[in-house]
Amino acid sequence: MTPLETTPLRATTSNSRPGFTMPPLSCDAHFHVFEPGYAHVPEPLYTFPEGTLDQYLRLTEWLGIERMVLVQPTFYGTDTSLLLDVLRKVGTRCRGVVRIEDSVTDAELDRFHEAGVRAIRLDLFARASWPTDELIAYIRAMAERARPRGWHLQFYTPGAVVRTLLPFLTVFEHPFVIDHMGYGMDLDGLLRLLAGGHCYLKLSGPYRWKTDVAPLARALVEARPDRLLWGSDWPHLPDGQRDTGELLNLLGDWAPSPEDRHQILVEAPNRLFYEQ
Repeated sequence: MTPLETTPLRATTSNSRPGFTMPPLSCDAHFHVFEPGYAHVPEPLYTFPEGTLDQYLRLTEWLGIERMVLVQPTFYGTDTSLLLDVLRKVGTRCRGVVRIEDSVTDAELDRFHEAGVRAIRLDLFARASWPTDELIAYIRAMAERARPRGWHLQFYTPGAVVRTLLPFLTVFEHPFVIDHMGYGMDLDGLLRLLAGGHCYLKLSGPYRWKTDVAPLARALVEARPDRLLWGSDWPHLPDGQRDTGELLNLLGDWAPSPEDRHQILVEAPNRLFYEQ
């Protein structure tokens, strides 16, 4: 099968419809794509998932999502071939978040920007054992690569690492996003980060937590809806057996105000992905 060839579509009707009106230009700020024909890392953390671009685009039509952000998964490491092909195929309504090697050239980063990339993803799970000073040096170095292009950083990180980095992150003067509501981070710590002026949080991956995230999500919405994004985390690894519409409807519970949902689904993605 050639890359991005049309594949059988997962039934979208198995997903719930949104229980609220999706505002124009609503954005899913966190999805992944997996296609046959692209090389993956030698020892991936999961088997090849079912999650093609055609399946995802059909789902967005069903849910009323007009814009989307493709996040480079660990499955493909730093090989951005599929991500760049998806950005070319979908066009400007899709943006990308890349994982990069330290040795990547400025010319390659410029090529990524032209393709629609707007952020660098930092895998702090893989670096959780690093000393704090080395983590901070790494984050600063990645910010220097991102800054000339107006990009932000995205942290894929356990909550324990965020807690360790709190004194640094609360004063870090570069925009950054923390995936999956902090992945176990406590509310007080997250509110400290949001008060710092440069942090955004993704309301994504609630099934990754071992506890009910609803009280946390509601408190975050009440405090700083302008610093939140919603992401489907599609195709919901590792098993893919999730109702994406049901996950979207959690946002209606966490953010009952249409004005707050507009900030989360439209305004915050605008600032981070579409105004550069």
